[in-house]
Amino acid sequence: MKNQTQKIEYTDTIPSTPLRFLWYITKPHQLLALWAIFAVLLAQISELGAVFAISQLVDTFSAASGKQEQLDVLLYWGIVVLVLGVVDRVGWRLSGFLGIAWLIRVDADAYRKLYKYVMKHSHSYFTNRFAGSISNKISNAASNSADLVVRFLWDILPEIISLGITIYLFLNIHWILGTALFLILIIVFSFNLWRVKQRRALVVSYSDASSRFRGAGVDLMTNIMATRQYARHDFEYSELDKTIKDRANKDLHQAFHGEWTMVANGVFGIVLMIVILGVVYVMLKSDLATAGQLVLVLILLARVGYTFNIMGQFMNSFIRRYGEIQEGLDEVVVPHEIIDAEGAKKLKVKEASIEWKNVDFNFGENKVFDNFNLKIETGQKIGLVGPSGAGKTTFVSLLLRQHDIDAGTICIEGQDIAKVTQDSLRQNIAVVPQEPMLFHRTIRENIAYGKPRASMKEIEEVAKKAQAHDFIVSLPEGYNTLVGERGVKLSGGQKQRVAIARAMLKDAPILVLDEATSALDSESEAAIQKALHELMEGKTVVAVAHRLSTLREMDRILVLEGGKIVEDGTHTELTKAGGTYQKLWEHQAGGFLQE
Repeated sequence: MKNQTQKIEYTDTIPSTPLRFLWYITKPHQLLALWAIFAVLLAQISELGAVFAISQLVDTFSAASGKQEQLDVLLYWGIVVLVLGVVDRVGWRLSGFLGIAWLIRVDADAYRKLYKYVMKHSHSYFTNRFAGSISNKISNAASNSADLVVRFLWDILPEIISLGITIYLFLNIHWILGTALFLILIIVFSFNLWRVKQRRALVVSYSDASSRFRGAGVDLMTNIMATRQYARHDFEYSELDKTIKDRANKDLHQAFHGEWTMVANGVFGIVLMIVILGVVYVMLKSDLATAGQLVLVLILLARVGYTFNIMGQFMNSFIRRYGEIQEGLDEVVVPHEIIDAEGAKKLKVKEASIEWKNVDFNFGENKVFDNFNLKIETGQKIGLVGPSGAGKTTFVSLLLRQHDIDAGTICIEGQDIAKVTQDSLRQNIAVVPQEPMLFHRTIRENIAYGKPRASMKEIEEVAKKAQAHDFIVSLPEGYNTLVGERGVKLSGGQKQRVAIARAMLKDAPILVLDEATSALDSESEAAIQKALHELMEGKTVVAVAHRLSTLREMDRILVLEGGKIVEDGTHTELTKAGGTYQKLWEHQAGGFLQE
């Protein structure tokens, strides 16, 4: 059975649908949002209030009996329009300050929460996806969510307020005007909603194509040296061009769908003008409307036509961003594959013994370990040897709990690693991987990664032990030299020495060496053996190596084949046992395995 802790899921931590996600990231800032909305409401009421004041000015000015009365009317309503204009501008500027503050906080929260969530995914999650694609999907979800906040506050909310006030004013003039406007609005909104639902699948398809294109672009840039070395520029460009064309075709399809919606909205606007002007004409002919009311209707009618255009643009923008948010959330907000058990405690290690008890593990359809048992005593140094696919890398991954086992237990000092926190488990294990993982930061920061508060003296001491100090101080910026993306500015041997220095500084009770000297030349390897010996002192060590010369000082060497231990002994014992290890040793050339 799979470990029972997998039943606990965190999918409800972050909502997996766009609208719920928008509410989730907005809720902590709802007071700020309410004030921003109030400012927009104030501005929009003032703007349309000024239009109403102008209509009243026309009617009262026309009804005035003398010049002085006309001047008084003009002064009074002029002041009203001026005051409303000032309030209108103040309201918009307030909404600007408040809205920007709201927007920036929502944007930051979206990125913060999504990155925090995605960082808890398992090793398998990241190995099955492009790093660039994951980052792109997070960006899609976060930035588009913030953009929808902007469009709601400054595009759609003002139009909703404007339509509500316009319907009210039209009803005050005559119920037929208000009813006609209301019915046409219902038709326009229903039509746009129907078109949006149709366009949704097109937008999701485009968004997916866009993510594939960006992922392919990042993959190409990451491996540009291989492209040059193998003269594959034309092939890689051709492959990238396929993703560009696919993205462009799908973008064109969804964009044209939106433009046809805009055309229809334009037609609806014309129909509305004909209907409303026809009604007003009949009312004027029957003396049921005044000149001021005519001015009010004409101004508001132009405003409604603009609203139809904004509604179409917003719907087009909304569904595109909605689709991109959904696509991002679908990729990021999936259940965490490996999680801490409920009530998990921190791993406490004094004597770092390791024991595998009846462990079963399948990787996909391949059975890697079947009823696997192993006891590693405290301070014992174990070497793992075997052909590719024997289970060496999987052994290390399971020890680090990058995958959960199907049955059995893996214990450190009697504590089941599935029942302690993942962070505490990995804090007690230092790893020197085959491919050193360096950040685009300074050498000092990379060495101190496992102990961020380490002093410069401590950093230099471990660098000297790892035979890295001399090449570091020869660099222009010394320990403050930026190593480039994935350490590209350093040679393979230099990166490996930085990784070894980092493991030394971490000083964890368990040490994992995964081909730790594979990138070193023979001279460098000889120089660093002493450092590795010092690094391993007093620690429980698991070392994976194809270069068997690095395993001579191991207390035990385990030969794995098909996920089983076929030999177990010291280097001297196994070279004379006539088994697999002896054959591997005899087939070495310069310390490397010939597989």
